[in-house]
Amino acid sequence: MNSAQTAKSVLIDLNNTLLESFSDNSDIRAIVNERCLHVDALLQIQWQKHGLQQFAIALIAVGGYGRGELHPHSDVDILFLTEGELTPAAEQALSSFIAFIWDAGLEVGHSVRSINETIAQGSADITIATNLLESRHLCGPQSLFNMLYSAIREDDFWPSSDFYVAKRDEQTARHTKANAFDLEPNLKSCPGGLRDIQTIAWVAMRHFNADKLEDLVVHEFLEPHELNELLECQDFLWQLRCCLHLISGRDENRLLFDLQRQVADLMGYEDKTQLAVEQLMKRYYRTVRRVMELNQMLLQLFKRATLGHIKALEVVPINNLFQRRGKFIESLQPDLFDTPENILQLFLCVAKNSNIQDIYAVTLRSLRQARRTQKQALMFNERCRELFIEIIQHPRGIVSLSLMHKHGILSAYLPAWRNIEGQMQFDLFHAYTVDEHTHRLLLNIDRFSQQEQKEEFPLGSVLINQLPKKCLLVLAAIFHDIGKGRGGDHSKLGAVDALEFCKLHGMSDHDGRLVSWLVESHLIMSVTAQKRDISDPDVVSDFATKVRDAVHLSYLYCLTVADICATNEKTWNSWKGSLLRDLYFATQRVLARGKEKPVDIRARVREHQAKVKKDLLRRGIKEKDLDTLWQRFKADYFLRHQPNQIAWHAESIIKHKNDDALLVLISKHMTRGGTELFVYGKDKPKLFATVMAILDNKNINVHDATIMISKDKYALDSFVILEQDGKPVSQLSRIQGIKKTLIKALSNDSPKLPKFRNLSRRMKPFKVATQVSFPPTRRHGTSMMELIALDSPGLLARIGEVLYRCQIRLLAAKITTIGERAEDFFLLQNAEGEQLDEAEQEKLREALTSAL
Repeated sequence: MNSAQTAKSVLIDLNNTLLESFSDNSDIRAIVNERCLHVDALLQIQWQKHGLQQFAIALIAVGGYGRGELHPHSDVDILFLTEGELTPAAEQALSSFIAFIWDAGLEVGHSVRSINETIAQGSADITIATNLLESRHLCGPQSLFNMLYSAIREDDFWPSSDFYVAKRDEQTARHTKANAFDLEPNLKSCPGGLRDIQTIAWVAMRHFNADKLEDLVVHEFLEPHELNELLECQDFLWQLRCCLHLISGRDENRLLFDLQRQVADLMGYEDKTQLAVEQLMKRYYRTVRRVMELNQMLLQLFKRATLGHIKALEVVPINNLFQRRGKFIESLQPDLFDTPENILQLFLCVAKNSNIQDIYAVTLRSLRQARRTQKQALMFNERCRELFIEIIQHPRGIVSLSLMHKHGILSAYLPAWRNIEGQMQFDLFHAYTVDEHTHRLLLNIDRFSQQEQKEEFPLGSVLINQLPKKCLLVLAAIFHDIGKGRGGDHSKLGAVDALEFCKLHGMSDHDGRLVSWLVESHLIMSVTAQKRDISDPDVVSDFATKVRDAVHLSYLYCLTVADICATNEKTWNSWKGSLLRDLYFATQRVLARGKEKPVDIRARVREHQAKVKKDLLRRGIKEKDLDTLWQRFKADYFLRHQPNQIAWHAESIIKHKNDDALLVLISKHMTRGGTELFVYGKDKPKLFATVMAILDNKNINVHDATIMISKDKYALDSFVILEQDGKPVSQLSRIQGIKKTLIKALSNDSPKLPKFRNLSRRMKPFKVATQVSFPPTRRHGTSMMELIALDSPGLLARIGEVLYRCQIRLLAAKITTIGERAEDFFLLQNAEGEQLDEAEQEKLREALTSAL
């Protein structure tokens, strides 16, 4: 074995030994430093063996390696510093040395530059300049390194103020590309990650000539307890990064789903009330929030130190407690927050002053200290309660709540909020922690009131201004998920908490009950709209009974829309918006009419037919042709489609003329926020399964299916489809491609389902047990089936094939995808057109469970 292979083998053994012994108690600082020393020794020995000591070349460690921090698979960044041009012999020796390092298994980032070139490039590039500030001499002439060291510490090499601005802008740009609460966060680049800690160190290094974070205490920029907090956060993030490297066997900085469970195991977490992975991620999210706050405070202090003489902030008095300094609020007394109600006074001032965006660094430091020394929750202070109610009643109250959340005051006020901070759910649906989701929900409520949101939320922007007390909606938003993570039904737990909170704050019984009801019922509108057939009068009537009156309905609609939009960036789409609006207006009509006047089914059929006939006669369709067509259709068809759909179907079928040829239509106009696909032709086996398979292969999402057969056995199947991004299918070439493929597949008498796509990487870590149940339904002669399963490629096609094999007729489907989970509802009949009996249900359950 040659020396490079031996060196590689030693590095691998080091990683394996570390993997076997690693735990949450491992001394991570010793680990990264020890690895750095090992690589130092390896490079220094090989430097001698390759004869490089005879040339005027210095080997310099830069970047993270220069800091003395080396994780198992981190890049080894080095600079070969020269006096001038290299001789051929020196180039040959250097090339051989670099080849050895690569062969030894080290990921090397290297550059060869003279001192003049290094200074010139560092002056032009902030990244190079930053790496040089962390440089460390390894081998070669010390004098060369000393010349570099002196040059990069000259005042004209990135003056402190310029360096601060460059690093601040670099951080801002990085933060715009990543979210602190990503489901698969990058430990280095996400807000609150390792780069944010390094940014503090870099700015300090340039401004104070500091070598390490500890020097900030000496320069009185950090309190000792703040330094300990920052180092504690860094240690935890280092532990995670080390685990990722060991488990993945590469320089992996992303906490990917397929690695999170393994990292939790290696760190010693165990499944309890919360999964081990959820406990790990909770600590991660809390850690990055602490780093973000410290980073904000320290960069603001650095700004004052480096730019204070250049950009003095305007000072405007507010009252005898606070003033505005630029866009920040500043306290006038250092011990102001020793009186707890002054903490709430600060946020009330923020609500009342639209020019204030954040808290001044010195005041933030005092606030952090006061937050830590509170002996009881602020809500148990009567004056604090009065001020809190004043905040949520203020038109800009949500702005203050947002700032209270950012700086940990919401949890200092409300103990239950602390429990959901950093609480995540290991799934693909909830893109944020529970507290961050609720924070975004509050911001959405605020958006409803903004003029520019009227186009996106036309109904919400009207209803928000009609609510008797907007603050009740705000309270319901705060409590709607506060029961998560405790075990049990979070809606019921939160409803109890909300009612107790309202009583403590002296609110009326009526208001308290309304808030509590909203919390307990916050899911029923989205469930009804997305999983039930809202064209069924019984479904709407049942929902209206739960809602009780128009005021409850308006509150619930606003809460539901804001909640869905805050779940993740892809959840809300025009389809869901249309469903909720339709349910809102249908329920409003039921409530206005009163329960004693049920819908006349036959009257609705006649109404739809008359409206369509009037429209089509005007467009040249003959009444005789229309009557002949409609005689073939069952009454249910006219109930389950809107007049504009009926008109489109009828005109197309009559103009089609050839009933033996399949007709496939894709709408130009949206149907309930999506694109309608309509299939008409002689009914045949596996029609639904084939359509689903084709659409799945085309990467099309199906959200709704209405499966009907005419009296003379013709399929009248209607589907609402959307692109993966939630937008309607509108591109002409896309539409033509779908139609062509469907016609070809459905023209085959015994269609063979195409091969399905592979399960994506993000889906592989998730397991969803297939569950099949048959909820009761009031629709005569039909059975409702609920199916929960992993949302795998070809799922609906496989379901359709099972239904065909079991001789079950599908009448309608509601397709709901919640992250990795498919939660679908199907309306079914047996071959005789009747409700499924127990034996048929059990046979279908077994077949689906086996197939999926």
